[in-house]
Amino acid sequence: MHVQPEPSGAPIADLQPDTAAVAATQLVAVPVPAPSALPVDGVVVAASPAPSRKRPRPGERRVQILQTLAAMLEQPGAERITTAALAGRLDVSEAALYRHFASKAQMFEGLIEFIESSVFTLVNQITERESDGRVQAARIATMLLQFCEKNPGMVRVMVGDALVFENERLIARMNQFFDRLESQLRMSLRSAADAAGAATPTVQSQALASALTSFLVGRLQRYARSGFKRAPTEQLDAILARLVG
Repeated sequence: MHVQPEPSGAPIADLQPDTAAVAATQLVAVPVPAPSALPVDGVVVAASPAPSRKRPRPGERRVQILQTLAAMLEQPGAERITTAALAGRLDVSEAALYRHFASKAQMFEGLIEFIESSVFTLVNQITERESDGRVQAARIATMLLQFCEKNPGMVRVMVGDALVFENERLIARMNQFFDRLESQLRMSLRSAADAAGAATPTVQSQALASALTSFLVGRLQRYARSGFKRAPTEQLDAILARLVG
């Protein structure tokens, strides 16, 4: 991060590498089964019989369903995913899905919970380690866009594209997510305005937090609608230097 960091401040990549890595890799594609025969020295030798499929441990199938849903959302034209398509990808029946989730809406709620938990855990780490409100705001913005760049399937949920035909409470919950994010940015920027002796710190922090949140949402929308080709972190340092100072 290059937005006027304090001398003692750590770059955002150093805040909690392990946590960031988990946030980026927890939801991965389901492995492909091994082939039934393997070549050895030019001769095809039958592979060892595949072990019988073990019964998933409690909660394991639920996580696998969410992993697969997130992976499908990364594909072009994946705004609308049916439970039939999801079941087909998992090679299970639709009834098997409903043994773990009462509805498709509940599956999306699982993804939203992952987003909320991942992002706000990192937000808390940033605010605990940084005392400068400007640096807090800049690093929160950077962290969010880095998280989304590494989890493109989640972006379709965050901007609402995957929720258009779903229960309205899902869109309301994502709106609450961004309201909460803006509130945190406002607190950080209010602290910075107070420290700088601003004449109207409340008004200044509200306006800047609103503009910064709108910028973040716009970057996510562009990322999703470009087919994940336009990186949300493109020229980010220069932009944050102008917005946050």
